[in-house]
Amino acid sequence: MKQKDIDIRPTEGALAENADSKYIIKHLLQVPVLVAALGYLVDMYDLFLFSVVRVPSLLSLGTSQERLLDDGIILLNLQMAGLLIGGIFWGILGDKRGRLSVLFGSILIYSLANIANGFVTSFEQYAVLRFIAGVGLAGELGAGITLVAEVLPRKIRGYGTTLVATMGVLGAVLAYFVADLFAWRISYFIGGGLGLLLLVLRMRIFESGIFVKMKEKNVQRGNVLMLFNNKKRFLKYLKCILVGLPIWFVVGILITFSPEFGKALGITEPVNAGKAVMFSFTGQVLGDLASGFLSQYFQSRRKIISVFMLISFVMAATYLLFPTKDIAVFYAICALLGFANGYWTLFVTIAAEMFGTNLRATVATSAPNFVRGAIIPLTAVFIYLKMSWGIIYAASAVGLLTFVIALIALKYLEETFNKDLNYVEEN
Repeated sequence: MKQKDIDIRPTEGALAENADSKYIIKHLLQVPVLVAALGYLVDMYDLFLFSVVRVPSLLSLGTSQERLLDDGIILLNLQMAGLLIGGIFWGILGDKRGRLSVLFGSILIYSLANIANGFVTSFEQYAVLRFIAGVGLAGELGAGITLVAEVLPRKIRGYGTTLVATMGVLGAVLAYFVADLFAWRISYFIGGGLGLLLLVLRMRIFESGIFVKMKEKNVQRGNVLMLFNNKKRFLKYLKCILVGLPIWFVVGILITFSPEFGKALGITEPVNAGKAVMFSFTGQVLGDLASGFLSQYFQSRRKIISVFMLISFVMAATYLLFPTKDIAVFYAICALLGFANGYWTLFVTIAAEMFGTNLRATVATSAPNFVRGAIIPLTAVFIYLKMSWGIIYAASAVGLLTFVIALIALKYLEETFNKDLNYVEEN
């Protein structure tokens, strides 16, 4: 793979090797960093609000108890299909037109879709709007992480991406508390309103200096075919995606369908999906912070990801194969699963660091959404195996597959901690 160096470095304190706390805080308080973090909070609020209100919303639309799992998977898959399509669209747009175009367009679409979700009267309407919301949600994380990675100096950009990812996880926790206080329709209205308020704040954001200078160069921007016309570049992209699979196995299957797993495991009380999401993402807040700071301390993304992936494997095995009858212990396991999922911070950071400026938004936006969208085949395999193996062993088989694939991909993934971002990808 060829890389062409161009002079697109940040101008302020770009390579401070010994950044002190004041230096770090000064850069983290920049408007683009703060607004990207708040945007991901609203993004995750909407993304996981459905997991929290799945049961009451479907019941109010007339879904039977027997159809809750199957209809929930249909809606989840439609949302993820929207994320897949949106991930490609917004990523290309971010490299062609700029990071800000994505941050404005995506939040407008998912905010309006969120509000519309509060007015649905049928399953079919719900399905269409979850797909549209998915398309809008797809752009937020990748564009925000790309902007933060390009605005911050190299040695502290891990702190910035940690802040963004942590705020996003707090959005998922917020979804639980809002849904607990308000009816599911009102919860959707609140999410949409928060998004529209944030849209006003984004009027103050400035574009990445790296991107502005890159636009002056004669290079192809946002050409998604460049990810496939070079074997080394394609394999790098594929490995980046595969590393994130266990995260969405945990979130999309173990946590989202925790009530069904609770019944199968013989837990004495009914499991509340909203509480499982809340405990999981409370744990992930701590996991995001821990993984981000540990990667800065050890100056390695890969080493810390491997540790968190091992913790995730152990906790998933505990969840499925060493059941507890105590619901409090079950929620504690959900929290530990969430903590292990904290390597999501490092996953999205690597996606932004791995590729040149002319493909950075395309990769940083599409890779996380391909990981999210992987829940479609994962749930398809899960449902197929469930018919003959039962819910526990079906989930165990799917989980083992995702962890094996992710560990193999991680073994061959490049370290990006000290990587400079002042280059572009060539054909």
